[in-house]
Amino acid sequence: MSVNWQPKPGDRVFRPRRIKRFHLKRVLGIGGLFSAAYGNVGSSIYYGLGVVAMSALGLTPAVLMISGVFFLFTALTYAEGATMLPEAGGSGAFAFRAFNPWVSFIAGWVLMLDYIVTMSISAFTAANYLGYFIPALKEWPANSLGGVAIVALLALVNIRGVQASSRLNIILVIVDVLTQVSIAVLGVLLIINLPQLIRNVHWGVAPTMNQLLFGISISMIAFTGIETVSNLGSEARHPEKSIPRAVLLVFVTVIALYSLLSMTALSAFPVHQTPDGQWVTDLTQRFLQDPIMGIASAMPVFIRPVLSFWVAILAVTILVIATNAGMLGASRLAYFMGQRHQLPAAVSHISSRARVPVNAIIIFSVIAGMLVATGHIILLADLYAFGAVLAYTAAHASIIALRIKEPNLPRPFKIPLNIRIRGREIPVTAVLGVLATGVTWFIVVYTHAIGRIVGFAWLAIGLLVYYLYRRRVTSPGPRKPL
Repeated sequence: MSVNWQPKPGDRVFRPRRIKRFHLKRVLGIGGLFSAAYGNVGSSIYYGLGVVAMSALGLTPAVLMISGVFFLFTALTYAEGATMLPEAGGSGAFAFRAFNPWVSFIAGWVLMLDYIVTMSISAFTAANYLGYFIPALKEWPANSLGGVAIVALLALVNIRGVQASSRLNIILVIVDVLTQVSIAVLGVLLIINLPQLIRNVHWGVAPTMNQLLFGISISMIAFTGIETVSNLGSEARHPEKSIPRAVLLVFVTVIALYSLLSMTALSAFPVHQTPDGQWVTDLTQRFLQDPIMGIASAMPVFIRPVLSFWVAILAVTILVIATNAGMLGASRLAYFMGQRHQLPAAVSHISSRARVPVNAIIIFSVIAGMLVATGHIILLADLYAFGAVLAYTAAHASIIALRIKEPNLPRPFKIPLNIRIRGREIPVTAVLGVLATGVTWFIVVYTHAIGRIVGFAWLAIGLLVYYLYRRRVTSPGPRKPL
């Protein structure tokens, strides 16, 4: 056919249909952003309090406040990054733009570990709170089997492409916040004892310096889902105003409730020395896996049954939602990594029927189920701390690098409080954040033996798969003979 061919009248000519590009609607205000963020972060108090108190003992309230400041720094970093690069991937997306595919892969892969652990620890803890109705679920292996069942059920739901109602999530978050506020108020009126809180602290002994460092590093578990506060930046109305206000509101709520609830718990269950010389609190001896239920059990008799029943119902509901959020996050991240040729297509492929990455949901749900089966909540906390702190460090470093490399990149929200270095505005909170999270990660590696082994094994397996995959997709194919 001649290259100058022209269609004749009546000829049917194929013309490619114009592709419509869809963008996320900016419909979320401060209330919507707060509900989405606190729905993930607030659920962690149902297990994080016990895990932190096991190491920090009487200094638990102070440790949670310190990690709360890290939370604020990291939330601001994610806020700028998400509004600047509105795509799935979190710290992996930031690192891809700021550095290179290898750094991006590491950031994304450890963030994937966090999503898996969020699924595992939320499902496992939900099963333990169900133990209020079915006492057998408070003991291993029944609680692990219950957690695995929750993961499996949610995997089936997600494979079918069914999404949770956002309005229902917002309602549940509001009820959850009101419940936590009610418990905190009751704690202030009936339980909190300042002299007892002071007596709980034995400087250098309970906790020891190693225990304190361990507690600070593991306290990151109390803020699972931290990236949610800003990953919705592309769906926020007036993000330059609504995001920082939502971040501040979540920060104030988290700090206030975590401080009051931890002081209530340690007033009800004081730190004491066992006959063999160990310093412990009955909160972790009896309620390690359901600490808020421990607080409810310490309330006066006239309110205890109603409050315990309500806490059990609400905790299970919120933790199931958090499990589902982890599953959605893992599958969404897998799709992003597949788009960047960081995971094989077999993992990130979108099903034409359900329009979700089915293989990713199955693979990472199986891994989450295996972690739940261990019944070891400290292992899960170790793994979360290993992955989360490294991902947060990468996020802070990426934001700083992009301020230097691409200062003119549009930033609907820009972190306040900057210093000017060689003509570049560097955010102070990101600098403090990268130093704090970087040091914390080294503390995690130094103090968490099991987390260190499993965490580095996860990283090594991921890097090996990535190297082999990249080598296959970038190597030239067989040449045809001349």
